[in-house]
Amino acid sequence: MSSRIVLVTGALTGIGRETALAFARNGDQVVISGRRDEAGHALAAELRAITAGAEYIHADVRNEAEVRGLIDQIVARFGRLDVAVNNAGTEGELGPITGQTAENYSATFDTNVLGTLLSLKHEMRVMQGQGSGAVVNLSSVAGQVGIAGASVYAASKHAVEGLTKSAALEGAASGIRVNAVAPGPVQTEMLDRFTGGSEVAKSGFLGTIPARRAATPAEIAQTILFLASNQAPYITGHVIAVDGGYLAQ
Repeated sequence: MSSRIVLVTGALTGIGRETALAFARNGDQVVISGRRDEAGHALAAELRAITAGAEYIHADVRNEAEVRGLIDQIVARFGRLDVAVNNAGTEGELGPITGQTAENYSATFDTNVLGTLLSLKHEMRVMQGQGSGAVVNLSSVAGQVGIAGASVYAASKHAVEGLTKSAALEGAASGIRVNAVAPGPVQTEMLDRFTGGSEVAKSGFLGTIPARRAATPAEIAQTILFLASNQAPYITGHVIAVDGGYLAQ
């Protein structure tokens, strides 16, 4: 199979970074986007050491002009867009519902929900013309079960899952597959923030996971690669939990 053109948003750390590296090792040409240019150019250089054609493009997914420009630059440079991984996201400010603010709601939903919507809009615009494409959105098990102290984050990820299913229905006839991955706890800085930087709290939380550990970012990346591959040609509109058995309890 010839190399595909792959976009990973929010690619500079954690799951996004590991996903970009995994696609590069697969022989694909990878475009990464984010807001921190120094880190973006450094990762692009790392990717180019693995596969030709890797590029970093500055883009804030909350800004439609920047998202449109990101997709248009990819098409101008490569001629197409085969895979998009919409990973850009934030947990916002954690705390009880009674302490939440409209400002935190807006900031969290602007990145997690509006950012996903705008990305889907412009990715699918190109993929419809091609008659093919695969999109993977990043959700969370919090979008399915809720998490005390993370109400706004959980609500935003529930919305991402609704967007995923709606986009899948709209794209199916055009050969576009849209799915989401919903990780449980992952070994990232976000997990540290969720557990207050306490190793005791983290250990206690992971003790509630049947697998008794957090996932690695690479394990999430491999699920994303599968959903974007030609090994999953009839899977669309699904949210795949990668959670060590958490939702099975």
